[in-house]
Amino acid sequence: MRGIRFERQKPVPIDCKGVKLASDLRLDLLVEGKVIVDAKAKEVLTERDHAKTLTYLRLTNTRLGLNMNFHEVRLVDGIKRIVNKLE
Repeated sequence: MRGIRFERQKPVPIDCKGVKLASDLRLDLLVEGKVIVDAKAKEVLTERDHAKTLTYLRLTNTRLGLNMNFHEVRLVDGIKRIVNKLE
């Protein structure tokens, strides 16, 4: 309704030293082509979850990502901001 562009399950090709791997990664949400949102529903977000989002940021050359854990009582407590190439 507000005209915010987003893509769900956006495929991200993986290129390792010039070799394209067989299967792509899939982003949960890409908002306005600038913010990657990785949605979870877990007891606790781990460092592995944060590393996964950072990998998505690096592969897509995007600066900002959000890990959102919908298992929290208050959603604001389940949001973790991840930044690529922080200056």
